[in-house]
Amino acid sequence: MVLKKYMLVSFLLLFFFGNITAQELDVLTKEQAISETLKNNFGITIASNNLKIADNNRSILNSRYLPSLTGNAGANYDLQDQEATFQDGNKNVIDGAETTRYNASLNLNYVLFDGLGRLYDYKALKEQYDLTELQARETIETTMLQLFTVYYEVARISENINVLEETFSNTKKRLTRAEYAFEYGQNNKLDVLNAEVDIVTDSINLLNARQELINAKRDLNVITNSDLERRFAADTTVGFIPQLTLDAYIEVADTANVRLLQAKKNQNISNYNYKSSKSIYLPSVGLTGSYGWNEGNFPATNFLASNRSVGFAAGVSLSWDFFDGGSGITSVKNARIQMENQDVFLKQFEKEVTRDIYNARGDYLNRLQIFRLQEQNVITANNNYERSNERYKLGQISSVELRQAQLNLLNAKTNKNLAKYQAKLAELQVLQLAGQLLNISF
Repeated sequence: MVLKKYMLVSFLLLFFFGNITAQELDVLTKEQAISETLKNNFGITIASNNLKIADNNRSILNSRYLPSLTGNAGANYDLQDQEATFQDGNKNVIDGAETTRYNASLNLNYVLFDGLGRLYDYKALKEQYDLTELQARETIETTMLQLFTVYYEVARISENINVLEETFSNTKKRLTRAEYAFEYGQNNKLDVLNAEVDIVTDSINLLNARQELINAKRDLNVITNSDLERRFAADTTVGFIPQLTLDAYIEVADTANVRLLQAKKNQNISNYNYKSSKSIYLPSVGLTGSYGWNEGNFPATNFLASNRSVGFAAGVSLSWDFFDGGSGITSVKNARIQMENQDVFLKQFEKEVTRDIYNARGDYLNRLQIFRLQEQNVITANNNYERSNERYKLGQISSVELRQAQLNLLNAKTNKNLAKYQAKLAELQVLQLAGQLLNISF
């Protein structure tokens, strides 16, 4: 009866997960995951579109350096009853007097000088593009960290499933051995019952882990914007950057960290905005030009029967606001304060980034050391399980003691898997803070 129960559990596991295993032959490499994310991720797509907007804004077409050219045309028609009295007393009465007027012109306006306002505004737009580019880079870096957090979670659960399957297999062997031993009277029913409980527990753990794996893969498919039900296997290979290389990256973090670079760009933009605001103290000079055509046809009450003119016109204008009620002066003062604030923000970011790098580096080294210890712990737990298994076969220990050794090995292996990926993610965090996350190969 017990053997039938065990066979039923095994059949259910194979039925529900056998096809999934067959479909997971293709490995989604880290490079493929990165490529898909850069191409399809929603957040990165939005950041790329924002960069296009910033590129349009920094164009010469948005700089106010180009002249404006407008065309005007019009036609007027008047129909009136008119009575005209001349100086000699004669009168002229016309019913339905018609007057027509036509005009067309091209008008050119160009600001020769506006107090240097547009010069600094144009420079600020170029800095704004660089800032948007850095913001897009930050979005990519954040998305990459999110990608590998989920990718390594898939890899960790996959490795845990292998450990759970091995544990399930060992428990199955123990159940079979206990069944035969009970049939031949070598032990009591307790060993069989303990094995039954353990195999159900192992089955449940395996079922839960497989469901966690399916959920984690869906999370990864969302990040890569792929089919949610796509099946794949994750690459469980993890390598760490040499410590000297990592320290070299940290040394140049002040020139590569994306937050610091953004703060410096904001400082430059604020500086240009302040200089632009001071353009109110200088005059503006403009150039106007036009080419026009005018024609009119008048009734007999007018001195002219018709009139027509065609020609060019040009002019230069100067405008100087000596006092605008104080709003311009207020804007200059506020722009200067904003510039000072950006200087303070930059110093704050420098301090915070330095702290974050030191904390991240310490966390990484600590997690790396834990991983090395967990590797050694797996070796110890494995040796302990092998010896306990041999002693159990010889009847020197009980099934409870063997189960404890088995659980110790299971925990050691799963803890090692967790420590490995936590250390790798901590390393990636250091690289992101050092501004090198997008410059390394995975």
